[in-house]
Amino acid sequence: MEERLKIALIQLDLVWENPEQNRKNFSKKIESIPSAVDVVILPEMFTTGFTMNAKQVAETMRGKTVEWMKNTASKNNTAMVGSLIISEENKYYNRLLFVEPSGKMSIYNKRHSFTLVGEDKVFTAGSEKVIIDYKGWKICPLICYDLRFPVWARNTEDYDVLIYVANWPKPRISAWDALLKARAIENMSYCIGVNRVGFDGANNEYSGHSAVYDVLGNAITAFKPHKAQIEIVVLEKKHISKYRNKFKFLNDKDAFTLH
Repeated sequence: MEERLKIALIQLDLVWENPEQNRKNFSKKIESIPSAVDVVILPEMFTTGFTMNAKQVAETMRGKTVEWMKNTASKNNTAMVGSLIISEENKYYNRLLFVEPSGKMSIYNKRHSFTLVGEDKVFTAGSEKVIIDYKGWKICPLICYDLRFPVWARNTEDYDVLIYVANWPKPRISAWDALLKARAIENMSYCIGVNRVGFDGANNEYSGHSAVYDVLGNAITAFKPHKAQIEIVVLEKKHISKYRNKFKFLNDKDAFTLH
């Protein structure tokens, strides 16, 4: 178990429906990271942008992007995290992959489909919450619209880190800021949000606002809006244990069952 976890968040403009170019762009950014990190986090649908044209750009679990994630994780001795469009058994998924340097892979299929743009009509929603044990840290990965549903994220597993990868548009960015902070506070965990910048093929604008919040809801990153950049942050186990032991808020949480 490691007491510290060093994470790189990559906030970048995405080339619309162009997996090859996006892989190249992220490769350059990853190569520019000045020192070794434990985890690299990319945005939602990082190879295409948030598109409903799944049939045109979907890949398989044996496709180029999965292989790229495996190779990049192995080469840099870091876990790679991000979501992409996966085709499997005649269905499409907005699927987050957590790829470890060893090649071990965990998957999470986005549970809450963004009905406002018809994501539910194209993609099959996931039903399983996933908790990943990596270097002694318990990590809960979620995707974009999941952020609006606190019951799904509720820390009933005693996880340490909550991750959201996203394509969250500029007009609603205040909600993104507020909800990331709230998820950290109510779950007494680190909460990480990685969003994109730029415009997509539907002319939606994204302003970034990627962030990491500690268990008290304090921002510990300083991303600049609208700017492509990398932030590196070190998470500490002692920070979690100090405040969970001091306040014990999670001991008073409600019991419930999801259906």
